[in-house]
Amino acid sequence: MPHITFVHGISNKPPPEPLHALWLRALAHEDGIDCATEGITSSMVYWADVMYPSPEPEAKPEESGVDLLEAGREAIPFEVPGAEGWRQNLSDNERAFVDSLGERLGTDLPLEAAAAAANKEAVGAAPRMTAKEMEAVAVLERIPLPWFIKRPLMKLLLRDVHHYLFDTNHSPRPGTSYKVRTEIRNRFLHAANSAPRDAKPHIVISHSMGTVVGYDCLKRVPQCPAVDALITIGSPLGLDEIQDKMSPEWSRKEGFPAKVSGPWINVYDAKDPVAGFDPKFANDYQRGGQKVVEDIREDNWGQWRHSITKYLKGPVLRRRVREILG
Repeated sequence: MPHITFVHGISNKPPPEPLHALWLRALAHEDGIDCATEGITSSMVYWADVMYPSPEPEAKPEESGVDLLEAGREAIPFEVPGAEGWRQNLSDNERAFVDSLGERLGTDLPLEAAAAAANKEAVGAAPRMTAKEMEAVAVLERIPLPWFIKRPLMKLLLRDVHHYLFDTNHSPRPGTSYKVRTEIRNRFLHAANSAPRDAKPHIVISHSMGTVVGYDCLKRVPQCPAVDALITIGSPLGLDEIQDKMSPEWSRKEGFPAKVSGPWINVYDAKDPVAGFDPKFANDYQRGGQKVVEDIREDNWGQWRHSITKYLKGPVLRRRVREILG
């Protein structure tokens, strides 16, 4: 009996059960893979409550003002109240990481300067940017989203990646505190171990920041169970700063997790704001110096190209999942 372990990504989410059901419905949509009728069990690594005070309600599109980025059921990445202060009092190592990755993601660019530079309206804006910031503007210019959505999304990615990779103490609500990486790793192990003992194949399907979680556990946590395949979707794992923090377990020539016995398939949309900075990384996660990761382009539609519901409806992704399921 096959089993799929799902791992969600950045921004707040609905509660665990509705979120899990959303993923299953998207994967089964029309002629897709219906886990319920095909005897495929699944589990969801849910970690939104580690980072956010309370679950996101299933907002109605007409209430969002942006049609919920055409998704209808996914949270818009607006600024998170109280989320700015985390960059104070960082260690030198943390600050170097945050500043470098922040430049690459364009998180600190003033909205008006970034938008003007992207639209080539303000010649004077460009000289005040670093090379990384200019690169960020060039990448984000290709993303069909307004800047007031792009920048908050990049800020959330920066915060979540930092908190996870540095195992930061974080209190999402009064009376509750987590060591972020420790807690989320434990949740991944619990979900992965919930697969039936005879589950074959066992596939990990991860999205966005969830790909960092899945890779970290499969590569760097000895207690993590082995799986038969890994699918990363809309992933930021191509970023140098993230790869460097996976060392010493990670190296370019030995980046492929030994706990993945079968294929690693990386699915991206070139206009996905999270994956767009470096969507292909077969060269960065080799096995024995050989390129083995399969980078697949899956073109979504509309403005919101990072949507997991769109990716799971993609024909290329579904075809490869079918092939793995046998």
